Amino acid sequence: MFLAIPPALGAPAAQGGSVVRLLEQTGTVDPLTAKYFERSIKAAEDDGAAAIVVRLDTPGGLDSSMRRIIQAIQESSVPVLCWVGPPGARAASAGAFILISCPFAAMAPGTNVGAAHPVGITGDILDAKVTNDAAAYIRSLAQQRGRNADWAERAVRDSISATAEEARDIEVIDLIVPTIPELLRQTNGLTIPVGGNQTATLEATGAVLEKIGLSAGEALLHLFISPDIAFLFFAFGIAGIVYEVLNPGLNLAGVVGLLMLVAAFVILGMLPVNVAGLLLIAAAVGFFVLDAMVVGHGLPTVAGIISLVLGGLFLFDASVANARVSKGFLVGISIGLGGFFFFIVRAALQTRKQLPTAGRESLIGMVGTVRAMLDPKGIVHASGEEWTAKSTGGMIAVGTDVRVTDIEGLTLVVEPVGAGSEAQPTEEGVR
Repeated sequence: MFLAIPPALGAPAAQGGSVVRLLEQTGTVDPLTAKYFERSIKAAEDDGAAAIVVRLDTPGGLDSSMRRIIQAIQESSVPVLCWVGPPGARAASAGAFILISCPFAAMAPGTNVGAAHPVGITGDILDAKVTNDAAAYIRSLAQQRGRNADWAERAVRDSISATAEEARDIEVIDLIVPTIPELLRQTNGLTIPVGGNQTATLEATGAVLEKIGLSAGEALLHLFISPDIAFLFFAFGIAGIVYEVLNPGLNLAGVVGLLMLVAAFVILGMLPVNVAGLLLIAAAVGFFVLDAMVVGHGLPTVAGIISLVLGGLFLFDASVANARVSKGFLVGISIGLGGFFFFIVRAALQTRKQLPTAGRESLIGMVGTVRAMLDPKGIVHASGEEWTAKSTGGMIAVGTDVRVTDIEGLTLVVEPVGAGSEAQPTEEGVR
């Protein structure tokens, strides 16, 4: 079926002509860019755009996001042209799939395409399955567009790449063109496949090129999809939870740590993660805790810093460009976290261990205030600190004055003031 798209259906430009929408996939392919493509292509259809140009310069990204982008392109009722540019750009990994799936594929001189072997958080057996699936998928895309299916499959299995000239000569792309305006000039009047097994004639004469970017919300969220932030959130998230376990009380370390850990897993789910990196980071925190608890000579802390640095280096697949933690950031965070456990956590643990023995007599009889309801356990402020406490007289509400009657390990045994003898003096005076 032949479908012409006259300029009259296009969105009005400044001179009354049609509009060509420019979408850009630069950087990693992730769920936010997939949403951006789906939204922008739908808007181009609703606005009657003359065409959509997709500029590619990407090292790759997530398979699931790549497939969403490809599906949006294939279902578009507006002609879609993909162009790898400017010179020096590339369409690697997921970018190669997107380029090959496009109804019309072009590259600028000095660009390359390929190296599409799947990467991610997989073992050898699962990796073979993923590779076979990816090879079959890219082969079907190439066959659908009449492109070199054998080369496309090799790009997945053998991670081969091709320059723009090589890609044109082996029929991987349709055209080499230096700029987008020249791309539109040379394709004007061509019949291009669109969604629904139909075709459309590209009518771009006098069209205005309109760049569509990420929405404000997408751009804000996209700032957090960073290897540095993922590493920071994961390491400090574990550290915060561990600190809360070792030093319980009314502090925010556990809550903040949990939130950071959840955020880290969300971000890591959008990046090509290696399990080895996660395990090394967890081991590093284990070394830090060991040195803090046994009051060693510092060797576990050194081992923890080394493990944390190695964990950051191996956290992301090295074959995906830009998916790595900055070395300076990595070393700084590792040393800082090691120092936190070696000095602060160790001091807190030693303080909690010494107070019940050295100051036992002074604590018994001390009057404190309930900070978290005792039912029968909760938190009591006494002797200038927050303590885990246990009630001997049932539930005690927040704000109630209580007296320490005994100490069981690190837990104070308390009763409401008035249940026994008269109140004893506190640090602040007589209650």
